[in-house]
Amino acid sequence: MDEKIRLAHGAGGELMDQLIRERILKYFVLEKPGSEDVSLSMMDDAAVVDDIVFTTDSHTVKPIIFPGGDLGSLAVAGTINDIAVMGAKPIALSAGFIIEEGLSLDVFEKIVRSMSICAGDADVPIVTGDTKVVEKGAIQEFMINTSGIGRRSSFLEKNIREVKRYRGFRGRWLVDSNLEIGDKIIVSGNIGEHGIALLSFREGYGFETEIKSDVAPINGLMEKVLSVGGVVSAKDPTRGGLANTVNEFSEKSNVGIILYEENIPIPDGVHSACDMLGIDPLEIGNEGKIVLGVVKEKAEEILIALRRHPLGRNASIIGEVTDSIRGVVLETMVGGRRVLHKPLGDPVPRIC
Repeated sequence: MDEKIRLAHGAGGELMDQLIRERILKYFVLEKPGSEDVSLSMMDDAAVVDDIVFTTDSHTVKPIIFPGGDLGSLAVAGTINDIAVMGAKPIALSAGFIIEEGLSLDVFEKIVRSMSICAGDADVPIVTGDTKVVEKGAIQEFMINTSGIGRRSSFLEKNIREVKRYRGFRGRWLVDSNLEIGDKIIVSGNIGEHGIALLSFREGYGFETEIKSDVAPINGLMEKVLSVGGVVSAKDPTRGGLANTVNEFSEKSNVGIILYEENIPIPDGVHSACDMLGIDPLEIGNEGKIVLGVVKEKAEEILIALRRHPLGRNASIIGEVTDSIRGVVLETMVGGRRVLHKPLGDPVPRIC
């Protein structure tokens, strides 16, 4: 039977992983034995080639303007964040536009202006690009591809020296496979806001009056964290949300992770929306947050640094790496435990 691509194949989570591993990697992976670079097969947020960090992302969001942001700010922030969580300093972006015939020029310019503002706030210039226009109906309004490059930073070097004060560490970048028993898991703030803001706005549920997207570049926040030191892994919990991110940490590091539900910062509005819609806030995508794996000795110091930054005010230590379980387990507020599986995909489609 001829299988078809489904929306869930591009929504993060298990189905997208399966598509990449079974249908893509076998054609593209060219391993370099003995190289310390981060390769495609590692499926981290960016690749590293000769100490240059490189990533690319295509953005197709509905609606293209939403509470707290738009397609332009999302495209810029998303690519900057994928570079920053590797421990690199983002230095330049490209922008490729695919525009549906009939899009309002005023809307188009608003989104381009938003890209400029977001890139300026992050101090990462857009230096090259491409524009295509396609027939009406070929795509949905407007799609943007952004690619970015970054370089190794002095903050990363300092961070790794601090890690080595407390345990062995052979890595050179903040990849998903670096966790060890005893490390703590920290999230930089409220989860679920981006996905719920988009879903509410486009479906007319009314939650948008209190919930806005968290879309923001986090490279400045990452520099603050790395200047403290002690970070071993970092990831922005986009498609598939916190559940997908922590499961990727667990799988790639081959460790168990326990999360404490009472410590996970979820706004009341997100809770209410998820209860009404029957979706799990831990599976909803975010666009301005970081999930960190840190050595336990530095966890409190890193938490303080996060909370002093405007993007980290609600940061929390939400879990730890343990050898007492396999996979990811959530300790609930009522005292029970449940396995937190990797979602098949983000329950809110077309959010990034």
